[in-house]
Amino acid sequence: MKRSAFLLAALGAFAGAVHAQSAVTLYGLIDDGFAYVNNVGGHKLYELSAGNLQASRWGLRGSEDLGQGLRAIFTLENGFSPNTGALGQGGNMFGRQVFVGLSSDALGTVTLGRQYDSVVDFTGIFMAADQWMSYYGAHPGDLDNMNDTLRVNNAIKYKSPTYGGFTFGGLYSLGGIAGQFNRNQIWSVGASYYAGPLALAAAYLNVKDPNFSFFGNNPLSSTTGANMSSRVYSGYASAKTQQVITAAASYAFGAATAGVTYSNTQFKDIGALAGLPATGRGGTAKFNNVEANFKYQITPALVLGVAYDYTKGGGVNDATYHQVMLGADYFLSKRTDVYANGVYQHASGTDSTGQQAVANINGLAASSTANQVVATVGIRHKF
Repeated sequence: MKRSAFLLAALGAFAGAVHAQSAVTLYGLIDDGFAYVNNVGGHKLYELSAGNLQASRWGLRGSEDLGQGLRAIFTLENGFSPNTGALGQGGNMFGRQVFVGLSSDALGTVTLGRQYDSVVDFTGIFMAADQWMSYYGAHPGDLDNMNDTLRVNNAIKYKSPTYGGFTFGGLYSLGGIAGQFNRNQIWSVGASYYAGPLALAAAYLNVKDPNFSFFGNNPLSSTTGANMSSRVYSGYASAKTQQVITAAASYAFGAATAGVTYSNTQFKDIGALAGLPATGRGGTAKFNNVEANFKYQITPALVLGVAYDYTKGGGVNDATYHQVMLGADYFLSKRTDVYANGVYQHASGTDSTGQQAVANINGLAASSTANQVVATVGIRHKF
């Protein structure tokens, strides 16, 4: 009896020590609301709209202390619709992100898996749609991916420690096709600097065969047809390369914060991928985007925001998009908030389809006219 009791006590002590060295956390959020759209294909739309401020999700993240400031880490994150229960990201079980890696206090973090690119990590967080605004307020079609619509499969990622407010990182995705090293290749780099009220960031993203490697990397994606649906760029599905350059800055003064973002997005060598839309075949479609945003913390529980976004097409198109955004977010507690926001977009010129440009707010089907308005109210609960 004494011997058995001793063994049980020793095993219990060992289990406690292991538990103290590792941790797994279950987390998530549910965001749902009601949306009104004045024009979708010529008709008004009333619907429940999920994942407005943040997409609904649940996930597991964990770490194991390996000693001397080194940790093994992992994240599994699922996206879903609270209105239907359907999986997000085209039916991926862990479509939002899933990775494993090592993190060192001195050397930084290396992870492997399905992950966000450097544009998302470094500059996306400065835009209104990543703060107090819904995803409807992303830049038209989220053409620069600053609102993290798309993830990167088969990615190797590095992020440095912070050195005096400066952080940098990069990502590389292997195409995985024998004999064609550059096919479906994706890579990005970025950096940020924070000094008191001032924040600065920049990032670069380069995507080969974007219709398949970036827009078409989910289970329900087409392996032969077009996966780029927004009229802002759907006519460029046959482009060989998508290139995105971004920069952002913000400055906080008292309860207010002003921010600005810039992106240059190009779809190059249109027509290189056979059998796909190729408006402006052989050329390059260019988009310059500038957003200015402002938010004010009225009380610790209430924030108000306003933003203006301008997108100008060039190269093989001359489409122009003006977008105005308003939003309010009120926190009932640390984990629960209610919100209201609205977006107005006006389009002009000729878009990627070669036709008169029509308004096409991110996440919606196109309007039948040059104008489109969406208004949303909702609730978000984190757990």
